[in-house]
Amino acid sequence: MANRLQKNYDPKEDFPDLSKHNNWMAKCLTPEIYAQLRDKETPSGYTLDKIIQTGVDNPGHPFIMTVGAVAGDEESYDVFGPLLDPVIDARHGGYAKDAKHKTDMNPANIKGGQLDDKYVLSSRVRTGRSIRGICLPPHCTRAERRAIETIGTDALGSLEGEFSGKYYPLNGMTEAEQDQLIDDHFLFDKPVSPLLTCAGMARDWPDGRGIWHNSAKNFLVWINEEDHYRVISMQKGGNFGEVFTRFCNGINMVEAAIKSKGKEFMWNEHLGYVLTCPSNLGTGLRAGVHLRIPKLSTDARLDEILDKLRLQKRGTGGVDTATTGDTFDISNADRLGFSEVELVQFVIDGVNLMIDMEKRLEKGESIDGLVPTTRK
Repeated sequence: MANRLQKNYDPKEDFPDLSKHNNWMAKCLTPEIYAQLRDKETPSGYTLDKIIQTGVDNPGHPFIMTVGAVAGDEESYDVFGPLLDPVIDARHGGYAKDAKHKTDMNPANIKGGQLDDKYVLSSRVRTGRSIRGICLPPHCTRAERRAIETIGTDALGSLEGEFSGKYYPLNGMTEAEQDQLIDDHFLFDKPVSPLLTCAGMARDWPDGRGIWHNSAKNFLVWINEEDHYRVISMQKGGNFGEVFTRFCNGINMVEAAIKSKGKEFMWNEHLGYVLTCPSNLGTGLRAGVHLRIPKLSTDARLDEILDKLRLQKRGTGGVDTATTGDTFDISNADRLGFSEVELVQFVIDGVNLMIDMEKRLEKGESIDGLVPTTRK
């Protein structure tokens, strides 16, 4: 960094060409902000160029508007606030610098958690967590990545009852274990998306990565994928309340075990849980179902309905897949500014309404009276 300053480079000569880019970073980064931030770095040495590299290298995405920036550590969000604050504000549909995030992990506060199994094929709730004081996956060292693995496996290994399970390190599992994890749709592979590789998340693969799941295979933790930890609760059918209850109980037990060893999750009252991608700040939560709606899927108003319900649809193959056929992955569109309970309630209420619409369409009846006219 000192050499760059000594050479007195004109910031305009260093500013990336973003003329063909379609991500939030490109929309928010100006030559003035770049000049202000380009020679700053966090205490761990993370720089502006590293934050924006994935957005510079990837002009756009075929299905969704990407963020185009990642954090390398907790301090990134403070040091590079002049860029990341407007990115966060834009990505989350309005979130002021002085806004305070809400957290509610009490499953007793949700209402109507049983969805119709005829239409809901499966239910899932997932989130991410980061350990304070350790760099995030785009920037961490091998030693830090291994420390995350050790902290996580120690905590998970202490769980009992329905949460008792086993850890499978990616670089040490047998072929039979690998085949089983593939069959269970649990295995995450080496990042191949340019969005991830350009962010530095594939370094030293598969060192320090692994998958843990309980005996019932309905509570799962990925270690050192896009975040330090990805925590997932899931099961077949529409008992969303049960899935969310397991999610809350499990993650609270993991956090307690981590705290008993003197560690804690990254969290603050403005950003909530701090994660690698600004899109996942706040709750980091994606609560969703695989929903089969043959009739409603052909209605031209579906996207508008989803927007009003604060929901989004994806293909059942995940974030990079288009929606095809009549089965959709329906989940909450928001992460930040709403509590976990509020986001889960959006999904429960919205999916129930969509099922009611589907039932009316099956009978040849109009759904005009059910279509929401304002956003939740």
